[in-house]
Amino acid sequence: MRGHADHPARRAGALLNAVTTPPAAPAGARRSDWSTLAKLFPYLWHYKWRVLAALGFMVCAKLANVGVPVLLKELVDRMGGATGMSTAVAAAVIVPAALLLAYGALRFTTSLFTELRELIFAKATEGAARKLSLQVFGHLHALSLRFHLERQTGGMTRDIERGTRAVNTLISYSLYSILPTLIEFALVLGLLALKFDPMFVWITLTALVAYIVFTVSVTEWRTQYRRRMNEMDSNAHGRAIDSLLNYETVKYFNNEAFEARRYDEHLEQYRRAAIKSQMTLSLLNTGQQLIIATGLVAMLWRAASGVADGRMTLGDLVMVNALMIQLYIPLNFLGVLYREIKQSLADIDKMFTLLEREREVADASGAEALVLPEQGPPNVRFDDVSFAYDPARPILQGLSFEIPAGKTVAVVGPSGAGKSTLARLLYRFYDITGGSIRIAGQDIRQVTQASLRQAIGIVPQDTVLFNDTIAYNIGYGRTEDPGRPGERGASREEIEAAARAAHIHDFVSAQPLGYDTMVGERGLKLSGGEKQRVAIARTLLKNPPILIFDEATSALDSANERAIQAELQSVARGKTTLVIAHRLSTVVDAHEILVLEQGRIVERGPHAVLLEKNGAYARMWALQQSVSDAA
Repeated sequence: MRGHADHPARRAGALLNAVTTPPAAPAGARRSDWSTLAKLFPYLWHYKWRVLAALGFMVCAKLANVGVPVLLKELVDRMGGATGMSTAVAAAVIVPAALLLAYGALRFTTSLFTELRELIFAKATEGAARKLSLQVFGHLHALSLRFHLERQTGGMTRDIERGTRAVNTLISYSLYSILPTLIEFALVLGLLALKFDPMFVWITLTALVAYIVFTVSVTEWRTQYRRRMNEMDSNAHGRAIDSLLNYETVKYFNNEAFEARRYDEHLEQYRRAAIKSQMTLSLLNTGQQLIIATGLVAMLWRAASGVADGRMTLGDLVMVNALMIQLYIPLNFLGVLYREIKQSLADIDKMFTLLEREREVADASGAEALVLPEQGPPNVRFDDVSFAYDPARPILQGLSFEIPAGKTVAVVGPSGAGKSTLARLLYRFYDITGGSIRIAGQDIRQVTQASLRQAIGIVPQDTVLFNDTIAYNIGYGRTEDPGRPGERGASREEIEAAARAAHIHDFVSAQPLGYDTMVGERGLKLSGGEKQRVAIARTLLKNPPILIFDEATSALDSANERAIQAELQSVARGKTTLVIAHRLSTVVDAHEILVLEQGRIVERGPHAVLLEKNGAYARMWALQQSVSDAA
């Protein structure tokens, strides 16, 4: 039998926008295969009794498998002694019925123990894959916003998919193929050494060593082509997903042909690598068959000579032939198995490398939950805060202000001044480089991130929705009952009440499926204003003590903006609120307005006071009023 060909990876995977490839590790930085196995071992050893039971069944299966040729020899020898007798006499006298039954029982037992082994070990295999996949998924959510902003959607989905599959592949091939073959080989060598002269053992060992050395050497050499295939496949997959996710942009600029050419360039590179891989696979298969054929011929020649000399029986010749065929059949797949195991180890290593990626933002040792005041909302204070995404380009420079409990502070200023960065720092998507941010007197770096984010609600400028129903996206604001973790906390009535407050209930009710209407990938079936109102509704449903409105009404028309602005002011009453805005008309009622320029506060005060100063805020107000009048 020939080794399996390299099948192209499927290109029609689901368009996931969850994870992507981290920066590639330097060549040679990959851990050793033994180190990867050592890291995987605890996931399997969690099911140690199943592992041990599976190994026991595997040994029993191989004992039964080796016993089949032995019984076959006995049957042939007994039949050989029946020359000249009638068939009836031979069947009734010379060939004991027990021998036939034992032969059939061994055949059945081999399959039985093999199936029991797979059945017992299935839970361990699937459990290890599930645990590892869940750990990777959780770790990806724990990584910083910087990691997710730098990702390339599509590439890592392929790596994660391969890594999860690799756990099953590695365990299946090693436990179900490599280890059983080694056990069977040891049993066959022992049997040959006991029953025949040492030459049989040396022929078998020589053929095996030659086979393994040739297979490993050629497989190692051709791994570069297999790796190149995977790289090209990931690149093509990433290119396709990136293009499809930006479908509208492609249409806007009439670049379908350009995208097709770029995709085809990756496919052509993949095709060339696949052809080279197939050529080397053919070389591997041919060499393997030559070694196997040579070893088999040498064994049968030795056995036939023994029969001719009277040192061996015809049954011995049949047994040797059956043992060799039984042994060489799994060896035919050694090249494929070795390559797949090596590839699986590499894929699993990528997952472990991702798991070992340091969290840029992590809970401090001994961090406790944020303690909120028993009565009323907390205050928020930025004290001499400095921050930079890149050390060479500071964003915030010694920023200090306070949002008093239950008050609203607005931040305005030109693009790039650092306004939205304030929201990201308050959520602790990044850690500040200087100063402190305190909620109710507690440094947010000393409390758990989960409790911090539970206390804050945000309506972002760019709303991205799940590809699910409107009800699901609104209800996402409160997915659990605080008193009963794990149980959904928002009823349909509460979801509809939040939708009414966000002025989207009438729109939803007008849809044929109502709240069960699907919003599409990233919510693209809804307009910008509709998406933003869904975001407002789910934040209202969360009902946190601290609110952030980051251009919360930027995608709304004037009529809806005024209506929702009034609702937001009502919702913000009695809550500590940070409003980030470009439109100054939306912040005139704020208790204090901060004018931010180049990461510094250049003006501060209520709307009327800032207008009287006739400074930066007054100029921005006059400019926006003139634009509004012209429109």
